[in-house]
Amino acid sequence: MLRNIFGPSRAEIWSQIAEDIGGDFIDGGFWKRHQLHYDHEQWTILLDTFMVSTGKTTIPFTRMRAPFLNKDQFTFKITQEGFMGSVSKFFGAQDIEIGDDFFDNQFIIQSNDRFKIKRLLNDQPLKTLIQNQPNIFLELREDQGNFRNRFPEGVNELYFQCRGIIKDKQVLKDLFDIFSIILSRLVQIDSAYEDDPNIVIDGES
Repeated sequence: MLRNIFGPSRAEIWSQIAEDIGGDFIDGGFWKRHQLHYDHEQWTILLDTFMVSTGKTTIPFTRMRAPFLNKDQFTFKITQEGFMGSVSKFFGAQDIEIGDDFFDNQFIIQSNDRFKIKRLLNDQPLKTLIQNQPNIFLELREDQGNFRNRFPEGVNELYFQCRGIIKDKQVLKDLFDIFSIILSRLVQIDSAYEDDPNIVIDGES
């Protein structure tokens, strides 16, 4: 009855996506988080959720993460124009236009390397996938691990988050494609090593 009212559950949808793309779905049950792991070449991409407390309520977020070995400390952040908080700059960043008027008008792009971010985004399939996302907060960032689970030196993280629980199959499949393309392109622009970072991330960190 509830399924008829609300549609398929997140677990059903994520499990089907895992089957479609060759990933692994881990059902967290009632107490733990559902997770979807997907391996692209030597990198593992993790999809899960987390909660943020406002004091009066809790807000769910969907996130995607992939650790990798960073060669040169290249960082970036891509958010939609008008996204709250998107104008706050991280250390050493600058607002950048890549020369694609349509893309530049839709997104705020920040990076500590103007040349590298332009090279990274010189890929039309990647830009199209990003443009098709209903919400985008995408960044390449230095270790954000907690006290229990910090990354070794030289390991950085490709990271996405979105308020709410994403259950749209195509949106999620496109996100996995975005991560896969970026990880491969980071190697092409000499900002990442092809080696396995040997990092295990889970939905509890």
